[in-house]
Amino acid sequence: MTNHASSSAPPSSKHAEPQIVTHDREQLAYLLTEAAEIEHGLMCCYLYAAYSLKRGEEDGLDAADAAMVKRWREALVDVAIDEMLHLALVANLLAAIGSAPHFQRPNFPVSPGYHPAGVVVELAPFGLATMDHFVYLERPEGVTVPDGEGFGAPAPYERVFDRGRLVPSAQDYATVGHLYRGIRDGFEALVRTLGEDRLFVGDPAAQVGPDLAPLDALVVVEDLASAQRAVDTIVEQGEGSPQNPEKSHYRRFVAVRDELRATLAARPDFEPAHPSARNPVMRKPPVPAGKVHVEAAATARVLDFGNAVYAFALRCLGRAFGEAEDPRDARRALVDGSLVAMHGLAPIMQLLARLPATTSAPRPTAGLTFTMQRATVGFTQQGAAWTLLHERATQIAEAGARLAAEVDPSLERVASDFTALATTLDRARPAKRTLPLAPSAPSAGDEASAANASPQVEEARSEHAILRFEAKRCIHARHCVLGAPEVFLANVAGPWLHPEATTVERLAEVAHACPSGAITYERRDGGPGEAAPKVNVVRIRENGPLAVHANVELEGTGALFRATLCRCGASKNKPFCDGSHTALPFAATGEPETKPSEPLSTRDGVLRIVPMRDGPLRVEGNLEICSGTGRTVDRLTRAALCRCGGSAKKPFCDGTHAKIGFRS
Repeated sequence: MTNHASSSAPPSSKHAEPQIVTHDREQLAYLLTEAAEIEHGLMCCYLYAAYSLKRGEEDGLDAADAAMVKRWREALVDVAIDEMLHLALVANLLAAIGSAPHFQRPNFPVSPGYHPAGVVVELAPFGLATMDHFVYLERPEGVTVPDGEGFGAPAPYERVFDRGRLVPSAQDYATVGHLYRGIRDGFEALVRTLGEDRLFVGDPAAQVGPDLAPLDALVVVEDLASAQRAVDTIVEQGEGSPQNPEKSHYRRFVAVRDELRATLAARPDFEPAHPSARNPVMRKPPVPAGKVHVEAAATARVLDFGNAVYAFALRCLGRAFGEAEDPRDARRALVDGSLVAMHGLAPIMQLLARLPATTSAPRPTAGLTFTMQRATVGFTQQGAAWTLLHERATQIAEAGARLAAEVDPSLERVASDFTALATTLDRARPAKRTLPLAPSAPSAGDEASAANASPQVEEARSEHAILRFEAKRCIHARHCVLGAPEVFLANVAGPWLHPEATTVERLAEVAHACPSGAITYERRDGGPGEAAPKVNVVRIRENGPLAVHANVELEGTGALFRATLCRCGASKNKPFCDGSHTALPFAATGEPETKPSEPLSTRDGVLRIVPMRDGPLRVEGNLEICSGTGRTVDRLTRAALCRCGGSAKKPFCDGTHAKIGFRS
């Protein structure tokens, strides 16, 4: 058995590795492009291993093993999501120095010589050797651990760098952290020789920031400080800080590997994963060694579908990053479209892991190949880009519906998501249209939005006012029946709204106290109606919703001043709260810690809230977030607020909605 180094082995000097040279912008862009390909490739490898794992009792695991395997899968998916963030950060770093963001990469398995000999990028199912390999890839500089069995380069080689050449070339490095240290040093060196103004020549508006993508720690790169911050985020999440925090990729993989090793020591026959192929390929390879051609007919159809979904995600990213031609709302729809596609890969990968790869034997099973197409990303014409994206989303939706009917019904949700996505992209595209679009069917989400736009509202009139009550919005805060019991008659049969029983001023006061906005009024005496508040506020209710008081533009409902928005994930009237949290074991403090923030120069104005499909509430505008007792939690102008109920950073989103399969 291989002798594995201790997971807590102290690092030696980081500078024992050879220096990475960055003498000009071209070389820096070359290094960043290789970093993008590594982040992209590792993301795919981690997802492949994660979805090769079995899923609970349906795959023969008992309850205890199912919980353990679920924990391993979540760790792998968490790290893969971080790799998506790292890919986005590298795209912004490239755009900042005037280069194009890079979403291409070589197909799997990556040939020797393309990356350094110690960076082997292949698709492999979950297992002890695979986890040893992941630990090896994410190890901090100076930490010595062996690679996983069977993952070493077939023969040692060096990538020779000639610093006297104009054309940039590859350089060797032992760890990914070493590569990023070289990139960080390169930014600092070029600032010294060129100056910040000449190095950072890219338009910051062309980058994707946290206002467009719900990724924690995503930054727009405008100068050396923000470039350093982006690089440091990548390194610290991967290898960890000098103290190697438990949330680093390295430590998380060590924990999974060690638990797997202990389990196998006690039960050598334990099989937590499906027997998925090592390096499956979509097309028959001219050199078949080390690859498995997926040729079983039904499996090949599902694989083709999965690769089309994956390529669509890259197409959306290729249009969203690195250019500012499209309006921000349109680019946000592109980022969201990429997330819809990535979420759709989960059931496809789970299905492939169960299906035979070949007709000759039930083992190995298949897996997603993440096959790159020659024209996967990149558009040069705006009108054509949006037409092609809509066209492709429609084709994928139609293919998914056929597969759901003919191969497996688990693909039906992917098909319906792409039907809705085609409609979303049609609506989001910039106004100028150069080609006609194929019609797309309305989605269930569209029907829900239409229902919410014209809800059933009770109405009662007096000489001086019209009182309205929208039952679907009510959260039973009881300010009405307690504040004006003569107007709001509780527990009676027949009419219960009596605006004539009080003055219009008192009626307005009670309506303004209704946090959900279920109660509204219209004055008939010529007096002023409800006005927008002077300070936009979100109040965090203990174990309950987010109470918004602002000049709100809420997508799908129009303008309003008051609303309580679901954050437990269970409301049947999303995005509004319907009280479902009271029937759940939903626990969410109303008193989160205060974050450092500066007073806003303007505290009112329009607050735009966009419920992201299967994701958080995206908020833009001047906003103060307050605890239930009124203490300031944060002041900001944009945020992603959790509405799945699972974030560990409530009230803010931390990406958990993707892991738990939240559906809005």
